[in-house]
Amino acid sequence: MSQRPPFSQSKPAKPAAGAVSPKPATKTPPRQISGQSPATATAPASTRGHSAPVRQRHFVFVLLNQFTFLSFAAAIEPLRIANRMSGQPLYRWTLMAENGTDVTCSNGTTVRADSGLTEVGRDDVVIVCGGLDVRSNTTQPVVNWLRKASRKGSVIGGLCTGAHTLAAAGLLENRRATIHWENRDGFLEEFTDTDLTKSVFVIDGNRLTAAGGTASIDLVLTMIADDHGKDLANAVADQLIYTTIRTDRDIQRLSIPTRIGVRHPRLSRVIERMEQSIEEPVSPADLAEEVGMSTRQLERLFRRYLNRSPKRYYMELRLARARNLLMQTDLSVINVAL
Repeated sequence: MSQRPPFSQSKPAKPAAGAVSPKPATKTPPRQISGQSPATATAPASTRGHSAPVRQRHFVFVLLNQFTFLSFAAAIEPLRIANRMSGQPLYRWTLMAENGTDVTCSNGTTVRADSGLTEVGRDDVVIVCGGLDVRSNTTQPVVNWLRKASRKGSVIGGLCTGAHTLAAAGLLENRRATIHWENRDGFLEEFTDTDLTKSVFVIDGNRLTAAGGTASIDLVLTMIADDHGKDLANAVADQLIYTTIRTDRDIQRLSIPTRIGVRHPRLSRVIERMEQSIEEPVSPADLAEEVGMSTRQLERLFRRYLNRSPKRYYMELRLARARNLLMQTDLSVINVAL
């Protein structure tokens, strides 16, 4: 497992909108998104902190156009709940966007940014929230701003397809990272100097990446545990009705038996081999031999459970890979075919 970054606490600062106020007597209203203001709740007395105010950590969420709302909310909510459960303003956050105003996410919801791409501090945690069409939405101003933040030594991360933006800025060279599995093919083709994993999240030094969706919860809970202990992280997970906190060793996708709806060890092994050998296909005869079957037995197995031949199934996998490359890269049809 790679070394985690030295998450040092930043200096006390005025809480941003949405963060818990240091004084229980004056509660700051939560951030309004698209005109909706969620209800506030008071931290239970049993979890309320009684020690002196702690140093806050400041998160800066950079919202790209068409970012995925789920991965963004799944990162902010654990921070909010950590503040509530501890009774202290452990975390505050700021929303930034290139235009400094409204950003439309992938589900059409509009989120208002607090500011444009202003200067960040060395102790800030910068998180790029990516989503659909990340190549087009990764603009040069964003890339330049990230490089500047990197030179200051800030911790920089990406949610969902945010890893693409970090890689475009040259911030993932010779680093381990992850990205949403749907964007894996295009990323591997474009950024060969990044060790791309299939993990739900990766922490490599001062670089953080999460695959999107609920993986943001796992990443942030891990950071909360590093900052303030597992007890607080577990308390936050309970509030989220999150029964298992995944680690960076957990992979994104469902197992092959779950995906195909069939629990047959040999069939799963053959499909796994196919998925690993898209560019250099393995013949049905060799696939059958690897799992101790005849070619005819393998043919019957595929037709019985998947209603298609091994060749047809393999072709569908290869066509899906080709489609991803055409949509996610600048490769021509001829280059993809080669």
